[in-house]
Amino acid sequence: MIIGLAKMLHNDFQIDIKNNDLFDEAFTHASYVNEHPKEKLKYYERIEFLGDAVMQLCVSEYLFERYPMLPEGKLSRLRAAMVCEESFSRFAKECHFDEYIRLGKGEEKANARQRPSLLCDIFEAFIGALYLDQGRKVVIQFIHKVVFPKLDMGWFDHLLDHKTELQEYLQQDGDCAIQYDVLSTEGPDNDRVYQMAVYAEGKLIGKGSGHSKKAAEQMAAKQALKNIRQ
Repeated sequence: MIIGLAKMLHNDFQIDIKNNDLFDEAFTHASYVNEHPKEKLKYYERIEFLGDAVMQLCVSEYLFERYPMLPEGKLSRLRAAMVCEESFSRFAKECHFDEYIRLGKGEEKANARQRPSLLCDIFEAFIGALYLDQGRKVVIQFIHKVVFPKLDMGWFDHLLDHKTELQEYLQQDGDCAIQYDVLSTEGPDNDRVYQMAVYAEGKLIGKGSGHSKKAAEQMAAKQALKNIRQ
C-alpha cells in the first residue's frame, strides 16, 4: 500500500514521504488492525483528530485573507461547507485515496472503501500525517492544489454573494460607479441564457453567463473579482 501511495504522491503532488509509519497509520482502518493483531498496527483515528484541526486552521486563515470584506457569519458558513464530510470525501476520491485504504475483509465486502464518512476520515488522517511528516508549509501547498481551487470552480457559490463582495471591494476607498449590462440573450424562453458584463467607472472588468439575469450578474462579479486579484 505505502509504495503505491508514495509513488502517487510523488508523481501527482511532488510530495516525498519521509516517515512511512505515519501514512501507514493514516490509511489503516480498525478492522484491518483487528485482523492482524500480531503486527501491532495503529489505525487512523488519532491522526485524523490532528488533521481535522490542521484543516480548520488552514481553511480559516485562507478565507480570512481571501475575503477581507466577508463578515464572520458568512466566513463560518463557507468554512463549514469546505470542511465537512461531503467535501472531504470528494477530495479523497479526487486524490484516489480510496485505493490505498487498508480494510478488514468484512469492511471490504461491505464496500466501506466508497463510504463517504470513511473517505472523509482518511482525508483528515492524511492531512494529519502530512503535517507531522513535512510541516504546515507542505500541507498548505497540498490544499492549495486540491481544496482552494474549488472556490473558483463554483463548488461553494451558493454561499457567496459576489456582487456584494465586488461592491465592497471597489468602494472601500470611496464611491465607485458599478454597472451591469446585458451583452446577449440566447435560447428558448424555458432555457434562456444571459450574458452580462460588469463595469467599474465605465471600464469593463468582468463577464458572466447564467439562466437568469441575477445569476449572470453573480458570475460577472465573480470573474471581475478574479481579474482584479490577478
